[in-house]
Amino acid sequence: MYNLEEEQNIFSQEVNVLGAIDEAGRGPLAGPVVAACVLIKSDALPHISEELKIINDSKKLSEKKREQAYNIIKDNFEFGIGMCDHNTIDSINILQAAFLAMKKAIGAVKQKPDYIILDGGLPMPNISIKQKSIINGDSLVFSIAAASILAKVTRDRIMLKMHEVYPDYGFDKHKGYGTKLHIERLNQFGPSAIHRKSFKPVKRLITRNMKHKLKIDLFVEKK
Repeated sequence: MYNLEEEQNIFSQEVNVLGAIDEAGRGPLAGPVVAACVLIKSDALPHISEELKIINDSKKLSEKKREQAYNIIKDNFEFGIGMCDHNTIDSINILQAAFLAMKKAIGAVKQKPDYIILDGGLPMPNISIKQKSIINGDSLVFSIAAASILAKVTRDRIMLKMHEVYPDYGFDKHKGYGTKLHIERLNQFGPSAIHRKSFKPVKRLITRNMKHKLKIDLFVEKK
């Protein structure tokens, strides 16, 4: 995908610096949510080139292609990364944590955008920058697709490191998503320190284990 129609339309509204935002990791049962903000300036729209044509919705690219695209984006654009860990997700809920990660990503770029576009149907709350949310933006808008790749690759790399710390759960294979393998390992070993305790499969398991422990304690007391 290489289509700058949305970016060009926004620049026609006297916008000088555009920030495109997407996140990765709303759905997993473990690990952080990660957001990326990619900057495009009105006087420096990227020229169509073969290497930039690889950029597409991160979900439509293989892991190898995402890594390749990640390096291309890093070489061509200024960007910022923001994230919120499992504790923050449990504390303020995943939607608010995703928005907070996005704000952190904006804060991580040296030159602040005067307009932002983001993937999804909900605008960012409590932000003064003019914005536009675009449903399926990561599939339709070049700069949002670039942000989606940065966020996805960054999060995947974090989960590979988490696999080294918690090898029992298979984070290297599913990156924390609720696959059959992950649920099996979760039931076998119980939640790790990075599991999201507010997410139903994890919360249900914790509740079940607490009830089981209570039964054992009561049985011991009776003995």
